Amino acid sequence: MTSIKSPGVTMMTREFPPNIYGGAGVHVDYLSSRLARLMDVEVRCFGERACQEDAFSVVGYSPWMEMSKGSDPKLQKVLDPLSVDLAMVRDPIDTGVVHCHTWYTFFAGYLAKMLYETKLVTTVHSLEPLRPWKEEQLGSGYVVSSWMERVGIENSDRVIAVSKEMREDVLEHFDVEPDKVVVIHNGIDLGKYRRTDDASALSQYGIEKPYVLFVGRISRQKGIMHLLDAAATIRPGVKIVLIAGTPDTKEVEEELGERVASLDNVIWINRMLPREHVIQLYSHASVFACPSVYEPFGIINLEAMACEIPVVASAVGGIPEVVVDGETGFLVPPADPDELASAINRILDSDELGRELGKAGRLRVERYFSWEAIAEQTRDMYLEMLDG
Repeated sequence: MTSIKSPGVTMMTREFPPNIYGGAGVHVDYLSSRLARLMDVEVRCFGERACQEDAFSVVGYSPWMEMSKGSDPKLQKVLDPLSVDLAMVRDPIDTGVVHCHTWYTFFAGYLAKMLYETKLVTTVHSLEPLRPWKEEQLGSGYVVSSWMERVGIENSDRVIAVSKEMREDVLEHFDVEPDKVVVIHNGIDLGKYRRTDDASALSQYGIEKPYVLFVGRISRQKGIMHLLDAAATIRPGVKIVLIAGTPDTKEVEEELGERVASLDNVIWINRMLPREHVIQLYSHASVFACPSVYEPFGIINLEAMACEIPVVASAVGGIPEVVVDGETGFLVPPADPDELASAINRILDSDELGRELGKAGRLRVERYFSWEAIAEQTRDMYLEMLDG
């Protein structure tokens, strides 16, 4: 017998403040806070924590250590999420919608749908079939992460793709009815992400202008090695600043360290920085580089554009839906260091061009990517699904 549900949503996520290391965590942080202005929101996340406000609550869950005790460290990266997913559905769910983000919580969403008769929404921020390098990170656990993702997506009442390209990928790789897969883009906090004259963080990290900025995880997905391959042909006197932490594997972090040590024009900040410092580094960069080989959307490009910095990015995934070639920056083929360096140098050679591209980028994010509009689209999708 179906119980009466509240007109709210239970959001399930691996990342939530203060534990955010990628775009999916930024997405959940802003989406949940904006949705809470429209409806009741409960967030269930990895890591112990709890808070309660009028229409917003957060509950954290830790892995069952017995489940991964003594296991291969690679397998532990999958067994821990499995145990957290089980814990997430231990507590009753009385909202009409469970909304899960990334494969880490998709199994929890599937269980919640069966146990509590909720509607299930999954947002895909990336797809395991398109990330074969994850096998290096997870070993045979990659099979399990792929299974968790498939179970969640193929049993969803709605699947949200963060770009049109991602929607096509979902339909190609999963057994989902096309009318259940909708596109709702990521957004940006236009109040927080804006150009600042404050440059105090630059001296703190030993940075002098001009510089090219990269922000992202240490992952083969992000194409960071291709940017370093381009370093030798980027204009002399220009530094490449990497804000890069949270490595996929120890091996890829060590490889990055060796590459950086062999270059004299690279500054590597091996950790994620406070948002205020990142905004300063965006604001005073000459170019933002996003050399990803796979990027379903790329919130970092929105962040840079909001700070009026021209972007040079790979023409992959959802990036062309964000960066307009020749208007807000330049798009280049992925894994092509020569084209990457050429586009970066084109901007470095003309301050006027850089300013024009940067201003156009700010106007674009203001027009199309506010979190308020995205929260409303998400709420409307919930209501349409519940009424259907």
